[in-house]
Amino acid sequence: MAKKWGQYIRSWMTNQMELPQDVMMDLPRITMIGQIHIYIENHRGLIAFSDKELRLLLKQGQLLIKGSTFVIKTILPEEILLEGKIDQVQYIDE
Repeated sequence: MAKKWGQYIRSWMTNQMELPQDVMMDLPRITMIGQIHIYIENHRGLIAFSDKELRLLLKQGQLLIKGSTFVIKTILPEEILLEGKIDQVQYIDE
Protein backbone atom coordinates (compact mmCIF):
# COMPACT_ATOMS: atom_id res chain seq x y z
CA MET A 1 0.00 0.00 0.00
CA ALA A 2 2.80 2.43 0.88
CA LYS A 3 4.48 1.77 -2.49
CA LYS A 4 1.29 2.67 -4.41
CA TRP A 5 0.82 5.77 -2.25
CA GLY A 6 4.40 6.85 -3.00
CA GLN A 7 3.81 6.39 -6.73
CA TYR A 8 0.62 8.44 -6.48
CA ILE A 9 2.46 11.29 -4.70
CA ARG A 10 5.28 11.28 -7.27
CA SER A 11 2.77 11.30 -10.14
CA TRP A 12 0.82 14.16 -8.55
CA MET A 13 4.00 16.18 -7.94
CA THR A 14 5.12 15.60 -11.53
CA ASN A 15 1.82 16.97 -12.84
CA GLN A 16 1.68 19.90 -10.40
CA MET A 17 5.29 21.00 -10.80
CA GLU A 18 5.44 20.18 -14.53
CA LEU A 19 8.62 18.13 -14.04
CA PRO A 20 9.67 15.45 -16.54
CA GLN A 21 8.29 12.05 -15.56
CA ASP A 22 11.67 10.35 -15.92
CA VAL A 23 13.06 12.60 -13.16
CA MET A 24 10.27 12.13 -10.65
CA MET A 25 9.40 8.50 -11.38
CA ASP A 26 13.06 7.35 -11.57
CA LEU A 27 12.59 6.02 -15.11
CA PRO A 28 15.30 5.55 -17.73
CA ARG A 29 15.53 8.15 -20.49
CA ILE A 30 16.34 6.59 -23.86
CA THR A 31 17.40 8.68 -26.85
CA MET A 32 17.81 6.78 -30.10
CA ILE A 33 19.01 8.09 -33.46
CA GLY A 34 17.95 5.74 -36.22
CA GLN A 35 19.37 2.25 -35.82
CA ILE A 36 22.94 3.36 -35.12
CA HIS A 37 23.03 5.27 -31.84
CA ILE A 38 21.32 4.89 -28.45
CA TYR A 39 21.89 6.93 -25.31
CA ILE A 40 20.44 5.68 -22.02
CA GLU A 41 20.32 7.77 -18.84
CA ASN A 42 19.25 6.75 -15.34
CA HIS A 43 20.18 3.06 -15.41
CA ARG A 44 21.49 1.08 -12.43
CA GLY A 45 24.43 -0.70 -14.05
CA LEU A 46 25.72 -2.87 -16.85
CA ILE A 47 24.73 -6.55 -16.59
CA ALA A 48 26.08 -7.93 -19.87
CA PHE A 49 27.78 -6.66 -23.00
CA SER A 50 28.91 -8.22 -26.27
CA ASP A 51 29.12 -6.98 -29.85
CA LYS A 52 25.51 -8.24 -30.30
CA GLU A 53 23.80 -7.51 -26.97
CA LEU A 54 23.68 -4.97 -24.15
CA ARG A 55 21.73 -5.59 -20.95
CA LEU A 56 21.23 -2.86 -18.33
CA LEU A 57 19.74 -3.03 -14.85
CA LEU A 58 16.94 -0.53 -14.20
CA LYS A 59 15.23 0.41 -10.97
CA GLN A 60 12.46 -1.97 -12.00
CA GLY A 61 13.47 -4.61 -14.53
CA GLN A 62 16.07 -4.61 -17.26
CA LEU A 63 16.67 -3.10 -20.67
CA LEU A 64 17.86 -5.45 -23.43
CA ILE A 65 19.29 -4.11 -26.68
CA LYS A 66 20.10 -6.51 -29.52
CA GLY A 67 21.88 -5.92 -32.80
CA SER A 68 25.40 -6.15 -34.21
CA THR A 69 28.80 -4.43 -34.20
CA PHE A 70 28.11 -2.80 -30.81
CA VAL A 71 30.70 -0.44 -29.35
CA ILE A 72 30.32 1.41 -26.05
CA LYS A 73 31.41 4.97 -26.80
CA THR A 74 30.76 6.40 -23.31
CA ILE A 75 29.98 4.77 -19.99
CA LEU A 76 29.29 6.68 -16.78
CA PRO A 77 27.66 5.54 -13.52
CA GLU A 78 24.10 6.25 -14.77
CA GLU A 79 24.62 6.93 -18.50
CA ILE A 80 25.75 4.90 -21.49
CA LEU A 81 26.22 5.65 -25.18
CA LEU A 82 26.09 2.65 -27.51
CA GLU A 83 26.79 2.61 -31.23
CA GLY A 84 26.26 -0.16 -33.76
CA LYS A 85 23.34 -1.59 -35.71
CA ILE A 86 20.39 -1.70 -33.28
CA ASP A 87 17.71 -4.24 -34.18
CA GLN A 88 15.71 -4.50 -30.97
CA VAL A 89 15.16 -2.56 -27.72
CA GLN A 90 13.19 -4.54 -25.14
CA TYR A 91 12.07 -3.77 -21.60
CA ILE A 92 12.12 -6.85 -19.34
CA ASP A 93 9.92 -6.53 -16.27
CA GLU A 94 11.44 -8.79 -13.59
